[in-house]
Order: sequence, then C-alpha cells, then structure tokens
Amino acid sequence: MDGKQTTACWIISFLLILVTTSTGQQREQLTVEEIFTTLSREMYRNYPNRLKWLPASDRFSYIQRDRESGILQLVVHQANNGRENVVLTSDDLKFITDTDTLDVSLLNYQWLPDESGLLLDSDADIWYYSLTNRRLVRLTDTPDKEEEIQISPDSRKVAFVRNFNLYVIDLESREEQQLTFDGHKDLLNGKLDWVYQEELVGRGIFRGYWWAPNGQFIAYLQFDETPVPQYPLVDWMPYHPTLELMRYPKAGDPNPIVKLGVVSLSTAQTVWIDTGENTDIYLPRVYWLPSSDGLAFMRLDRYQRHLEFLFADIQTGKSRVVLEERDPYFINVGDFVHFFRKSQRLIWGSERTGYRHLYVYDYNGNLIRTLTSGKWMVTHFLGVDKDEKWVYFTATEKDLRERHLYRVRTNGKDFKRLTRKEGTHRISLSFSGNYFVDTYSHLLTPFEVFVYKNNGKQLRLFAASEVDLAARYHIRLPEFFTFEGDNGITYYASMIKPPDFDPSRTYPVLVYVYGGPHAQVIRKVFGGTRFLWHLMLAQRGYIVFSMDNRGSWGRGHDWEKVVYEQLGKYELEDQLRGVAYLKTLPYVDPERIGIWGWSYGGYMTLYALTRSRVFKAGISVAPVTDWRDYDTIYTERYMNLPQENPEGYRNSSPVFFADSLSGKLLLIHGTGDDNVHFQNSIHMVDRLIDAGKQFDFMVYPQQMHGIRSTSDRIHLFNMMTDFLEEHLKRHQSD
Repeated sequence: MDGKQTTACWIISFLLILVTTSTGQQREQLTVEEIFTTLSREMYRNYPNRLKWLPASDRFSYIQRDRESGILQLVVHQANNGRENVVLTSDDLKFITDTDTLDVSLLNYQWLPDESGLLLDSDADIWYYSLTNRRLVRLTDTPDKEEEIQISPDSRKVAFVRNFNLYVIDLESREEQQLTFDGHKDLLNGKLDWVYQEELVGRGIFRGYWWAPNGQFIAYLQFDETPVPQYPLVDWMPYHPTLELMRYPKAGDPNPIVKLGVVSLSTAQTVWIDTGENTDIYLPRVYWLPSSDGLAFMRLDRYQRHLEFLFADIQTGKSRVVLEERDPYFINVGDFVHFFRKSQRLIWGSERTGYRHLYVYDYNGNLIRTLTSGKWMVTHFLGVDKDEKWVYFTATEKDLRERHLYRVRTNGKDFKRLTRKEGTHRISLSFSGNYFVDTYSHLLTPFEVFVYKNNGKQLRLFAASEVDLAARYHIRLPEFFTFEGDNGITYYASMIKPPDFDPSRTYPVLVYVYGGPHAQVIRKVFGGTRFLWHLMLAQRGYIVFSMDNRGSWGRGHDWEKVVYEQLGKYELEDQLRGVAYLKTLPYVDPERIGIWGWSYGGYMTLYALTRSRVFKAGISVAPVTDWRDYDTIYTERYMNLPQENPEGYRNSSPVFFADSLSGKLLLIHGTGDDNVHFQNSIHMVDRLIDAGKQFDFMVYPQQMHGIRSTSDRIHLFNMMTDFLEEHLKRHQSD
C-alpha cells in the first residue's frame, strides 16, 4: 500500500468514527426478520412505483398508495414545474357485471401513444380506460390468457398473444383479428422462449413481436421448440405431485429453430424474412426502419463469435448484411442501436476496441464517425433527443464502480457528464429528450429520485427513502480500496468491518463472491437485503470482504474474456489473491475465512471448496455444479460446445472434484428452480456421498432461483447465520 492509499485509509477511518458516533441515541442491531419484513417495506415506502414517461408530453406518471385509504392512485407529474394531478384511482377501475363487481388492477398500465387513455392487463384479460369519457371497457373476455400486450403507434389497435398466436383488436369497434394460425405449445408466434428471454433479451421480457411505425405491420419471431429437450419441474406439495415439462436446451443440445416474419394487418399474410440457410443461429434483436418499409435484425452464430446486422425488404423478404462484428472469444449483444429519422444513418454499439462505445454508420455500413472512445465502457444507451442533436447514455468514464449519465452531440462533439453525485445513477429519459428522471443510489442510500433538465440542471428532489440507516443502526460504512496481486494486476475490493472494530483484535472473514460474467460486485450502490445481512454479520463480529475477479463485468472485454473455455479457473485464482491479501492484515484470522455466494457465486463457492484448502466454511445457494446442466446460450458463450471442449467442461465442474471438498459446506437449492435446475445440487450431493464427505443440505419446496418467499428467505438467512456462527466464528479450540 503506497502513501496515498495509507492517507486515504486514515481519512476513511476518521469519517467512519464520525458516522458511528455522531448521534447520542442508542442505535439498533439488525435482525434477519427485520431485514426481510419491516425494514424492506419502510425503505421503499416512498418509491414511485411503475414510473413511466408519457409518450407525447414531458410528463411522467407513477402509482402511489394513499396511506389512509389504501387506494392506489395514478399520478401525473409535470417535469418543468413539478405540478401533479391524480388522473385515475383504483376506485375508478371497478367493472360491474350482472353478477359481480370486478376490481381491475392498475399495476400493469400502458399509455396510449396519444395519451387519450390507458391499457390495463388484469385477470388475464385486456381493459381500456378512456380518459376522454372516463369509461372502463373490457376488450377481451376469454378463458385463455392474453399475453405480451402492446398498443399500436397510432393508438388504434392492441396486439397480443393468445394460445401462441398473434392477434389484434380494434379499440373503437372492439373487433378482433387473428394474424397467425399455426401456434401451439411447441410453436410460439410472437412470444420468446425461455432461453431467449433469460440470456439474450432480458429476464422477464417475453414479447417477441414489434409494431411497424405506421401501425400497418407487425414483425414477429416464431420459435419451433420441437427439437429442444424437455426438463421436468416437479411440485412435491400436493398429495399427488404434479409435473410441468419445460423446453430447456442444455449446453450442446439442439436449440429452437427461429424464423422472422412480417404480417400485414390488411391481409393477415406473413412474409418470411431471409435469415440464411443455417437454422442453428440466434436472432437476438429486431428493429423497424423509420420508414416502415424495411426491417433490421441481428444474426448471431451458434458460437456467438460472429454478429451480423441485416436489413430486409418486408415485401420480398430479401435481406442484406450491413454491419459485422467478429471476436475470437464471444460477442456481448446489447441494445445500442438507434435509427435517425431525418437521415439514413444509425448509431451502433461495439466492443471492438475492448470497451463498448458508440459509432455512427450509414445504411451501407460505412463508418461516419466515432461518438465515444476511451478505456471505459458505455453501459446503457438511452436515446436521442427529438431534434437529433444529442445522444444520451450511461457509462463508467468517471469510475468503473459508479454509473453516470453522459451526453454527446450527434456530430461527436461536446462530450459531457451530466450527473455529479458519487454513486450509481439509473436514468429514465423523456421521449423528447428534454428531461430525465435520475434514480440515484449509494452505499447507505436505498434511493433518491431527482428530476433534471437535459443539460444536467437539477430541478427537484422528487422522492427519497425515509430510512436513515446510519442514524438508526449501529453499523459502519463499507470501505472501498484496491490491492495488487502477485501477477501485477490491480483488483477492486470492498470490506465491511464491525462497527466497534478494534485493529488489535482478530476477526473471522466471510468472502462474498459472484465472480461470473456480466456481473460486478464492487459497485457504489445500495446492495439491498443481501447487503443489510452483511451489515448484520459485521455487527456480530465478522468482516465481510468482496472483490471483482477477472471474468466479471465493468472493466472491458479483455478483462471478461479471460475465462473462455475454462470457467472457474481464473476467477478462483484471483479470489485466492484476495485471500492472500486478507492474510497480510493483522486483524484477520487466517484460520477463520469463509466464502458464500448465490447462482454463479454458489458455483464459485463449490469450486473454491473443491479446488483449494483456504476456506474454513462455505455456503452455496442455487449453484451450477456442471456446466453441461446449464442452458446453451449462456454456457456456450463462455465454454464453447461440450462436444468441442470436453476437458474444459470436466475441469470446470465441482462435481468431478467432490472428493477434494475442504471445509464445512452448506448447500441450498429451491426445488422449483427453472433457471439453475435442482438437478445441479442432486448431482453434487450424489458425488459428495460417494466421496464420503459430510455436509449440510437444505431444500426449499416450490421455490425458484431467487427463493423469494418472505418466510423462506427469513428461514434461509437465519440458517446461514447459524451455520456461520457454528463453523466460522468459533475458534477450533472453542
């Protein structure tokens, strides 16, 4: 540690003392029960739920609950002056039938593009509320669920998926039109399959169709799932257990065969787009050209090393390649495309320099200019203002541990950071680009919501958490720092110390790890309930340590690609460098270092316990234990196909090294996990038993990957706490 780092640490320590002694009142101890019940509710009581910019004006809406009556209210906020009005309440959404009164939910609302009304998704049906005549209309009343609902750009029709087929309904006449007719459970029209939404598009986003700007056509993906193997999800709770089969392609398995079509509303006929002869590909993104006469889409090869951007004629289906990206390891697909309305130009995001940056191209694939550059990365593309003068995006330019809003002119000039407060800024840009809402978070700040002008001028604090964690609880701020490994690499890390930390004592250390691609642990952001649990452990006398190893997110493609074809290897090497650093600290007990993680972090915990001997105890939640058991898109991106990398798959799997387990293990999984299947833990348990290894194993019936049930989470984190108290906190002689 150099002199500057030493001085900085002394300053941080002094500030921490101030934080922990600034109030004379007796501050509280955290408990698991409080973290997952009252505290979670109190922290986000003021959070503006379902905040959305209105399509045609510089106003945004959000849902709030009246604290006295409990009535939900849809409030519209005017960005320029802060004036608000309630446009709708849950009392307005009572639908009276001959036999009953139905309460239509306000939560899943969409604004019509002309702002004349709202579309509501409630009880598996579609509802329309006209703000003009204050009338609630039921658009569908069927035994089947209407899904993936989307309004046309002209506010006249609503599209949806029912029984795996595309439909539209006219808002005025309420006439329904079916657009596809061949859909069934293994042939999906307009709805993404599980693996696309999980690994390519975004978790929870299943809509696989797109309205043309003129409202006359819909582009959609069709998934033929018949080649994909099925995985059984068993619900053990009924006296006679039930079985649900889901299509889930594991590494090396056949993927769904995907086609891209354009259906005309006037004819209900589909023109299939030429996506090439090879069907073993991915079509991760689809866009309409502003003129509505052409379509753009991405084509990604199975190995995810070759990405093509194509334009297609919707009348003939013919397509041509406009742009290409190649990488010897893997390509990260993102949403970094924008088509200018006033010229045949587009914005394109690329990692070709090792960092994601933005470029302007013409429709023939010729580079016009570079918009951003440097050893930092654009993290989210937010949009272009209505005059097409400014491009808005978030990036790591200031500090890779933070996220800030930036803008640059479309001519590449006047690059500027618009947010200033240290921490993480999540931005929602108005459709015009005149204003933005900044949802800000920092270490002990769950959220603050601000309204800004597009030039970075703050207009007002709109909402903030009511909970002052530092004032209420006996806690100590996390410390952020860097250290250098024996390989000369600088690593970013954080540490939470006990609030009454005494450097003359020695403490047990719990290493929290994720470690995998597309995730970054060392962030200046509020870490939610997991972070609160870490603070609770610090109150009980633990030090909680984390670091970002190679392969993680935030430091560019070269940092991430190191893991290719050998997941676990370099991640653990780096985590062990973190342990070596910990052992240089006089207040760390080198015999009492533990590790825990969830999902990829659960995998890393098992990998660490079977491939090293430095951890006294470990907790692995919902881990992958053999990458052959995980899905094609994620796994093959980083591991290649198992048929082409058998040794890499074997060496990366803790299952094959179960006889080397070192330290106490608590293994946890939900039986209903549709992401990292319960089978992963079953395989690990079987090998541990064969190896004669003792361990603790806990299952949560019906729980999915996140184990979201409040009662289950309380049980889980209390059990984890007890495990650490028994196996990590105590000395061997205790």
